[in-house]
Amino acid sequence: MFWWLLFAVFLFVACAALIVAEVFVPSGGILSICALVCAAGGVVIFFKHSMIAGCIGVAVAVLDVPVLLVVVYKLFPETRLGRRVMPIPEAHKRMHEFDSLVGRTGRVLTPLRPVGICELDGRRMECIAENAYVPKDKEVEVVRVEGTHVTVRTVEEA
Repeated sequence: MFWWLLFAVFLFVACAALIVAEVFVPSGGILSICALVCAAGGVVIFFKHSMIAGCIGVAVAVLDVPVLLVVVYKLFPETRLGRRVMPIPEAHKRMHEFDSLVGRTGRVLTPLRPVGICELDGRRMECIAENAYVPKDKEVEVVRVEGTHVTVRTVEEA
């Protein structure tokens, strides 16, 4: 009987692994169905052992999934694959730097038709002209930032 209980625990571990895999592998729900079968099999084995073991098995199965998913989501960014897939914090810091550009002035390095390169705060960056075309060497002011899209207008129009 002890081996059956170990097998039930193995089924719960397999259920957890399949749920984690479902998050990262597109399977159309097949992995989720396999995870449910594993969980159900484990619960049935626990109930065959005793009613108390069955109730504990159900509680573990119900609590196992959310706790496991939270732990995986917390640990995944620290893994080698997670660092490759998840955005790096430096990118987030750079995006916040863009917000501070509103109201700053700079110089057009390439004509904005409507997109081109401007120099703002000593940095070259891609900018979008508010009014279709801005020739080279004009002074511009940042009027809006949406994500990494910097919109500028010539200072004479301001």
